[in-house]
Amino acid sequence: MTPKPIDACVRENLEIYFRDLDGEEPHSMHEMLIQVVEKPLLEVVMKHAAGNQSKAAEWLGINRNTLRRKLTEHKLL
Repeated sequence: MTPKPIDACVRENLEIYFRDLDGEEPHSMHEMLIQVVEKPLLEVVMKHAAGNQSKAAEWLGINRNTLRRKLTEHKLL
């Protein structure tokens, strides 16, 4: 079985989100989506980098201090 592309999974789940709102107005969707995607991204990258923050930051294309801040925000340290 071929896995779905990430963008297709996001699109599908956003459609479900709007369906579940049942006519209610959404709020702060961008922040919500960034939060739910960023934590698992950090978890998987840190796992594959064997906990090496410098390597993980390089892979993510962000500064190591930014990575540490994000890891702290998501309670991953």
